[in-house]
Amino acid sequence: MQQEHRSRQQDAVDPRPLVGEPLCLDLLNTRWIEERVRHDLLDSVDGLAVWLRSAGLDGRAVADRATLDATVGTREILLALLEQGRSRSSETVDAFNRVLERGALHYRLGDDGLEEHPRTDDPAWLPSWLAAADYLRLMADAPERVKPCAHPDCVLHFYDTTKSGTRRWCSMAVCGNRAKAARHYERAKGGR
Repeated sequence: MQQEHRSRQQDAVDPRPLVGEPLCLDLLNTRWIEERVRHDLLDSVDGLAVWLRSAGLDGRAVADRATLDATVGTREILLALLEQGRSRSSETVDAFNRVLERGALHYRLGDDGLEEHPRTDDPAWLPSWLAAADYLRLMADAPERVKPCAHPDCVLHFYDTTKSGTRRWCSMAVCGNRAKAARHYERAKGGR
């Protein structure tokens, strides 16, 4: 039975409309809205297994209840940090720092040079710690490039890699197209 369950987890396709963002944003994007219906990939251990695989963490973390609870909690903290911006609350900062305190990055000199090895006090916290560390990296490198989608009905976030830094939509094909269609409809309606 456990082998069959594991096989179903491995066969499950990631249903999210936006994947491949930096890890902390990819974690945030485990919640999305599609055709006015809210979805949450992390509403089950099976969904966590899909996300771990999609994020390249399936060989490093186990999809179980403890990992799911830690990951969902960290997702809420990351969302609060982004929503609060520079006026973030001390409670949110304290919660984020508690995630960071769960692990550390250890360095080694390997055959090919520097090797980084993240370690956590509990394996269930590894995905959360990695996402929190990734958030710090993004905020240090280019915080202005971490953006929410401009479409009012979208909850996705992305890292703007355009040269001009003017990307507005999580996907031009989906949210950008919806905005264009709405503008076209309003113009056509106004011309009657």
